[in-house]
Amino acid sequence: MESIDFTKGDGLVPAIIQDTDTLQVLMLGYMNAEAYEKTVQEQKVTFFSRTKNRLWTKGEESGNFLNVESIQFDCDRDTLLIRVKPQGPTCHLGSKTCWSEEHETRFGVLRDLENVISQRLAEGGNDSYVASLKSKGIEKIAQKVGEEAVETVIEALRNNDELFLNESADLLFHYLILLQAKGKNLDDVLKILEGRRR
Repeated sequence: MESIDFTKGDGLVPAIIQDTDTLQVLMLGYMNAEAYEKTVQEQKVTFFSRTKNRLWTKGEESGNFLNVESIQFDCDRDTLLIRVKPQGPTCHLGSKTCWSEEHETRFGVLRDLENVISQRLAEGGNDSYVASLKSKGIEKIAQKVGEEAVETVIEALRNNDELFLNESADLLFHYLILLQAKGKNLDDVLKILEGRRR
């Protein structure tokens, strides 16, 4: 707490609340030193309410607590980024975020690649590698995943990191094709992994 500069905002610092899984920004609140200390101790986000002029633990009435996963402060030491696991909706109006967004797991480039694969599979034809692979059937796609897995294992046992990473990319690419061909996506796999984590 000694590292956080509470002086710039009359004793308050903004606290950006982010879902640790989806990386969506859920809300923005303010903390004074006491709210920060309580948040750290109880591992549930507590703000200083400027309207109520008191400490306020998110979920104290609704039960929709924000369970703390990590806390960081920015380079100026006057803003907090708090990653949480939300227990229910974050917004008092009942939505997942205070911007009325639904939760969507963000995979960055993987999500973009998944969307391109989905589009190519839907278009069909032989103009793209993905579509031509699909035209050969699910067995061929599965076989290709197996081949890329073997090649990845082989390169893992060698000392060429560049080849290993390239084979890893090929494996992931073909696995995404297989998922889509089976009518599934990364979110379906993530649900299984989240269930195992508990």
